[in-house]
Amino acid sequence: MRGLLLDDDDLYRATLTRALQRREIEILPAATADEALELARRHRPDFALVDLKLAEGSGLSLIAPLRGIRGDMRIVLVTGYASVATAVEAMKRGADDYLPKPASVAAILRAVSGDAPEEAPSPDTMTPLSRIEWEHIQQALAETSGNVSAAARLLGMHRRSLQRKLAKRPPRAGSGNDCP
Repeated sequence: MRGLLLDDDDLYRATLTRALQRREIEILPAATADEALELARRHRPDFALVDLKLAEGSGLSLIAPLRGIRGDMRIVLVTGYASVATAVEAMKRGADDYLPKPASVAAILRAVSGDAPEEAPSPDTMTPLSRIEWEHIQQALAETSGNVSAAARLLGMHRRSLQRKLAKRPPRAGSGNDCP
C-alpha cells in the first residue's frame, strides 16, 4: 500500500511517516501542497493523509485535485482544529474520512483502508489527555515560532508552568505504538 502524507509540521510528518513505514506502508511525505500534488501525479498513491491547516492554505482545496489524479484514492483529512463545520465541508468536497490530531496509527489505518471500527474504542486504546495536551502545546509553540513566553500567553498559562510541562514527555496511547 502506498500513501501520500501532506503536513507542514516537520516533526509530525517525520514521526507519522516512520510509524506507517514500520507497518510496511510506503509513504510519500510532502511539506507543501505543490509537492504533494507532484508526488501524487508521479506515484498515484492508494491514499492521501492531508492536514487541514497548511501554512499556505487549506487542505480542503486539495481534495478535488487529488481526486482528479486518482478517483479511487482514499482521502483523509487530519487536523488539530477539528470541528463539525470543517468535517461536513471536507465530506461535501469528497474526503473519505476526517480525523482529529493526534490520531492513533490504528485509527489512521482504519480510515485509509475504509474499514469502519467494529466497536467503539476501549479506554485502553484512547489517546491519553496528557498526550492531547502535549500536541496542543506543540501547536502553540509552532504558531509562535518556538517562543515559550508567547506560547504560554496564547495558551493562557504562566511561562514557568509551560516550561515544566515541556520538560515531561506524555505517555502514548495503548501499548505505546498507537500514537505516531
